[in-house]
Amino acid sequence: MSEIVKASWNKYLLLLQLHPLRTKAITSGVLIGSSDIIAQKIIGVKKLQFRRVLLLMLYGLLYSGPFGHFFHKLMDLIFRGKKGNETVAKKVLLEQLTSSPWNNMFFMVYYGLVVEGRPWGSVKSKVRNDYPSVQLTAWKFWPIVGWINYQYMPLQFRVLFHSIVASCWAIFLNLRARSVAIKKA
Repeated sequence: MSEIVKASWNKYLLLLQLHPLRTKAITSGVLIGSSDIIAQKIIGVKKLQFRRVLLLMLYGLLYSGPFGHFFHKLMDLIFRGKKGNETVAKKVLLEQLTSSPWNNMFFMVYYGLVVEGRPWGSVKSKVRNDYPSVQLTAWKFWPIVGWINYQYMPLQFRVLFHSIVASCWAIFLNLRARSVAIKKA
C-alpha cells in the first residue's frame, strides 16, 4: 500500500511541477468537494446533495485554487528574498488584511447566490448580518495557519496546505451552522 501512496505522491509532485495552476485548481476543487461530502455525512444528511458538492468543487477549481496560486506568487514577488520572522509576520498581516476579508465575503456571496440559489437581497442581508462574526472568527484561526504556511511550506505546497486546512475549517463551519440551527429550533 505504501508503494501506491508513494507513487501517487510522486505523480502529484510531477504534475505540480509541470502544470502548477491546473494541479492546484483541481486539488482545491477535490478537497472542498470532499470536505462538503464529509460535512453532509456528519450532520446527518440522508441523501447526498450532489449539486451542492459540484458547485463547491467549481468554486475550488475556478476560484480558490487559482486565487491561491497567484496570491502566493505575488507574496513571493513582494517579499522576494526576504526571510525570517519579521517577513513572515508581514506576509501574515498582509494576507489577513487583504485576501482573508475578500475571500470570506466572496465565498458568502457565492454560497448564497449560487449554491443556495437565494435572491441578491437575501444574500446581501445575510452577509451584512454574518460577515463581521465570520471575519472576526477567521482572524482568530487563520493567522496561525498563515504563519505555518509562510514559515515552513515551500511555495509549491502553500495552496495544498491551505486547501487541506480550509477543508477541515469547512467541516467545522458546517457543524457550527448545524448546532446554531438546532439551538434556534
